[in-house]
Amino acid sequence: MQMPSEERLMEETLTLIHRQHPDELASSSDESNKKMRRSSCGWLRDRKVADLVRDSRRLVEVPYTATLAATVHALVANDIAAVPVAAPPGRYIGAGGSMILESDRATGVVRKHYIGIITMLDVLVHIADGHPDGDGAVDLETKMAVPVSTVIGQSLEGLNLWTLNPNTSILDCIETFSKGVHRSLVPLESQMESAISVELVEASPGYRMLTQLDVLNFLRANANELQDIMNCSIGKLAAVNENVFAVSEHTHLIDAIRSMSTFSLGAVPIVAAAGEVSEDGSIIQDGRGRKVIGTFSATDLRRCSVAQLQSMLNDSVISFKEQVSAIAAESSGISDEPKTRCVTCHYDSTLAEVIDEAVFSHVHRVWVVDGEGLLVGLVSLTDILRAILDNVLGARNEVQDAAPIELQV
Repeated sequence: MQMPSEERLMEETLTLIHRQHPDELASSSDESNKKMRRSSCGWLRDRKVADLVRDSRRLVEVPYTATLAATVHALVANDIAAVPVAAPPGRYIGAGGSMILESDRATGVVRKHYIGIITMLDVLVHIADGHPDGDGAVDLETKMAVPVSTVIGQSLEGLNLWTLNPNTSILDCIETFSKGVHRSLVPLESQMESAISVELVEASPGYRMLTQLDVLNFLRANANELQDIMNCSIGKLAAVNENVFAVSEHTHLIDAIRSMSTFSLGAVPIVAAAGEVSEDGSIIQDGRGRKVIGTFSATDLRRCSVAQLQSMLNDSVISFKEQVSAIAAESSGISDEPKTRCVTCHYDSTLAEVIDEAVFSHVHRVWVVDGEGLLVGLVSLTDILRAILDNVLGARNEVQDAAPIELQV
């Protein structure tokens, strides 16, 4: 008589186990998933920040004497969202009291001091400053002619200058970025073994910029190491922020700028007007349940010249978006649609899908909509990194606390 094969015996054994111990088998499967996420935690702890910046391009910076207009030009020319400001050592106190210094590699002599960082949100706040009641014209040419050093700290992000040691684990880097830190300088060389937070004193012959988007792009390229998390929906991961503020398509550009400055918002969804409801003093409104038709971001302001922006301040935000898209298409000779499309997802979208959308479109937030395209919330890069951190750390703690399960036939 022919004996059953080893595979057949295994199949029959597993079937018997499932019939006699269904709860234990399900629990064992859950335990396996937790161990997989604990493995992800170990992988993130083993990889270092140096792995993320090894192939990064040279740091783009501007001198403290540069005008704000020249600084915006540097952002546009290098297609970046933020730029550090450098000054001679000893003249300024760095943002947040930091001493981020660049030294000569050969002699060790300090050559420059990074005194802060400028983002387009700083520019937006600067444009809005001085006209809180909405009256009076804004003289953009004068505002953009000021030294960039006078604009540092206009937004909350600019109040601190962050660095991460290259020996910091990616897990600790994610923890820092999950708290709302959008970017950090990473020294090419450091005397410290490791660091998991802000360094107020650092000297190095050079630096690289590391952003939240860089971290997510790295995780996306290594998705097989985080497969269990990447396949989860953003709803299940509790990554959706249901507090979403929006502006109407008829809101004037200058009013949107001032309102975003007041609430420190780097971007807002543009929603369809509510028909019979006319525009009033409430520029920023609850966007939930409204039809999203676009996004207005502080970075949109860099896509046209000062003169062009001056002429469009009293246009609607949707008209401004259409005009800057036409300007970009005319100057490049190609359609600007991929960068101007509204980036959305759903509650049941997987984390991998949302990260793909953010990385491909180079955005810092993805609007969450229902089946009819109505807003229900948003997912920011900070939300994504926080969800990843909570998931891998939670699984590690659960596995450590759980007792092993034995299956007996």
